[in-house]
This record gives sequence, C-alpha cells and structure tokens, in this order.
Amino acid sequence: MLSIEFYLPVVSSNIQELEYNAVRRMLLPLLILISVIVIDQATKTMARALLALRPPIIFGENLVDGGFARLTYFENPGAFLGLGADLPASQRFWIFTVVAVLLLTTLALYTLRSSARTSTVMLVGASLLVAGGVGNLIDRVVNDGRVIDFMQIGVGWLRTGVFNVADMALMAGVGLVIAAAFQRPDAKLQQGAKQS
Repeated sequence: MLSIEFYLPVVSSNIQELEYNAVRRMLLPLLILISVIVIDQATKTMARALLALRPPIIFGENLVDGGFARLTYFENPGAFLGLGADLPASQRFWIFTVVAVLLLTTLALYTLRSSARTSTVMLVGASLLVAGGVGNLIDRVVNDGRVIDFMQIGVGWLRTGVFNVADMALMAGVGLVIAAAFQRPDAKLQQGAKQS
C-alpha cells in the first residue's frame, strides 16, 4: 500500500507535465498566427496610408544602381508574383479565396491535431504557412480580391517581385517544412521526446 501511494504523485506529476507540454505546443501555432496576422495587417495599413499616392521610396540608391530595397504600393489581384492575375475575376475568386480557405482550414486542423507529434520545426513551418495564407486571405476578402504588396529587394536588374509580411511568413514556412522533411527520423523522435 505504501509503494502505491509513493508512486501516485510521480505519475500525477508526469501526467501534468505532459498535459502542460501539449498545451504549450498547441499555443505555439496560435501565437505565430496572431503575431503574423497583426504585423501583416498593420504594415499593409501603413503601406496604404503612406505609400499609395507617392513614388517608391528607394534605399541604398547611392550604393547600388536602383537601390537594394524599395517600398512601393501595389495591389496584386493574382497569387505569388502576380500568377493568375489575368484570369477572370470569378475564377480568381474560386481559386484564390474558396480553394485557399479549404487548404488553409485543412492545414490549420492538421497543425493543431499533430502539434504534439510533430517536430518543432515542422510545427513552426506549418503555422507560418497558415498565418501567411490567412494574412493574404484577409486582404482578398476586404480589398475586392486584391492583396496589398509593398516591399521589393534586389540589386540592379535582379529584383524580387513586390511582396508583403504574409509572403515572408509563407516563404519561411515553406523553408521550414522542407527542412523538417529532411530531418533524420531519429532526430525528429529525439526532438519530440524533449518537447513532450
């Protein structure tokens, strides 16, 4: 009887610790989602207010021909780098809004359900994908199917397309998901065991 009483607090402590870690890992995607969306929407609001009616602001023009960074206002009706911008508005709505909602919902559910079993790298990557997608989806709903982009980097003729904070979250998310996919299986298990 004494040995059972002795072990019960240890088991209870381990269960509480596992529950605490599970809750903490579920809060991580939520924290990423809220942070990215707030920063994305705040910077887009500032871009509309400060950049919409003025020429681009160029940084490093004295150092590099054309500068190395630009702030310029652009409303993108298409996807990444304007892909699909030439499609009719009804097709853009179905592809970039309805299909996006379905994909983001699926990815968000996967992220929350598997948060206790996946590596932290995969969890953060999937969370960034959801957050970036939701940030751009908010724009599409509020701005008649257009996404506000306002940043561009490059040197000379080699430049990125115009992008925003949500796009940066999407690209970082893709990079982390790919990195997590290439992690050694034993490294994933060890990382998951440390997290649990």
